Amino acid sequence: MKAIRETLIQKLVKGEFLSGQALGDELGVSRAAISKHIAALQDMGFDIFSVTGKGYRLAEPIELLSEEKIVSHIESSNIVAKVEVHNVIDSTNSYLMRRLPNQNTPGQVCIAEYQSAGRGRRGRQWISPFGSHIYMSMYWSLEQGMSSAMGLSVVAALAVSDAIKTLYKTDVELKWPNDIYFKGVKLAGILIDLEGQAMEPCHCVIGVGLNINMPAKSAELVDQPWTDLSSAIGVEIDRNILAASIISALIKRLEVHSETGINTMVAQWHEHDVYFNKAVSLITGDKVTRGICRGINAQGALLLEVNGKVSPVYGGEVSLRGGL
Repeated sequence: MKAIRETLIQKLVKGEFLSGQALGDELGVSRAAISKHIAALQDMGFDIFSVTGKGYRLAEPIELLSEEKIVSHIESSNIVAKVEVHNVIDSTNSYLMRRLPNQNTPGQVCIAEYQSAGRGRRGRQWISPFGSHIYMSMYWSLEQGMSSAMGLSVVAALAVSDAIKTLYKTDVELKWPNDIYFKGVKLAGILIDLEGQAMEPCHCVIGVGLNINMPAKSAELVDQPWTDLSSAIGVEIDRNILAASIISALIKRLEVHSETGINTMVAQWHEHDVYFNKAVSLITGDKVTRGICRGINAQGALLLEVNGKVSPVYGGEVSLRGGL
């Protein structure tokens, strides 16, 4: 079944009409079976239409992600990374976590065209239509142990900001603890998975989900305000070049983090912090705390001013909202 869908994907992305009968004959299945596979691909986010007498076709051709193209752009930045591209996967973070402890090397990257079980923070589903966005995870080893892990969301968000600024001369906004905004609306999210002991070197997987070109059908499934990069900045996005730029920026930021933590990044975060010095509501379960966002500290904790007193808020099951 997977082989048939992989073949259909490779044929459909060219943007030409495909006869259901001819496909069935070529793949050794019935025309009805081809129809079911097409329906499954539509559920994955493929915008496929059919015309009687002509067959199936994508509304717009898709340029697939390419390991070769991504690595070539990374190497031009004098950075070496191992990149795997999957058409279909459950979750890029989960894939790398399953390969622990010995099958990953620092800087190893998994990118997918489609995630069947994409995850956001707190176990939320991440809508992952095929060939539309960037779903990327990178493995890294934290020699300092889990105590240094708190700043990783800061590192990852700044790296995505770096890549977008470099390629498109556009600034994004950052929202503690793990979101990237454009003009006040969510553009991307960060997901950090950790494994190890508190005071010993530990494993981490850094996931980035970045909206590039959201299909209308998939947009209906998103339960919060969102934007995508192509419509936000009004240009066509080459996902291979952008993925390579994010990988390069992330490795550079992680190398700095390994040496000095996020000490040199705090001021840069504040420049992009969507709520810096603004009124916010901090939601922890059923509890709502209202105050003023004063940015982050050198551990990556939120600094929240309540009644004139500034206190750090560390990660966990918390959400930050604008306004009182």
